[in-house]
Amino acid sequence: MSDVNLHADVMARIRIVEGDITRLRVDAIVNAANSSLLGGGGVDGAIHDAAGRGLLDECRTLGGCPTGEARITGGYQLPARYVIHTVGPVWRGGDRDEDALLAACYRNSLALAEANGIETIAFPAISTGVYGFPRERAARIALATIYEFLASHDLPERVDLVAYGSEAHEILAHAWAAKAEEV
Repeated sequence: MSDVNLHADVMARIRIVEGDITRLRVDAIVNAANSSLLGGGGVDGAIHDAAGRGLLDECRTLGGCPTGEARITGGYQLPARYVIHTVGPVWRGGDRDEDALLAACYRNSLALAEANGIETIAFPAISTGVYGFPRERAARIALATIYEFLASHDLPERVDLVAYGSEAHEILAHAWAAKAEEV
């Protein structure tokens, strides 16, 4: 397959979706969790609320998760069968390996999805809420990491980047378009 065809095929597997990640009908959603995995604010709290008590009970058995790594649980009352929890870096100015740690969140989540036969997965904008990661920078890292993974793996077949709100959607769509222009 030519580089141009591979590029087009990989980009076709990545979608930008505006909406509520807890309502998506995909095999797995990714939770931008804190290291305890026991719930918190933002998307983490929304996922725990929507999934119900079973998610918290299972997360208690996992012993937490270090920044950049990922863990998988059932989806409980969510439409998604699984939740992949990953802990993004707190933004501290960009000189404490934040970019590499954020990329690791996406890469490790995708590897866990592949290992579990997950065909469709949805990601929130990891670390861009209370953790303060600049949203445009995070979007570029997400797209580059997802692209690199999908270029050499058959699963997941589709990756949705979920924007909560029109401004977040615009940022992700711009990053997707910039990545799509690369050949």
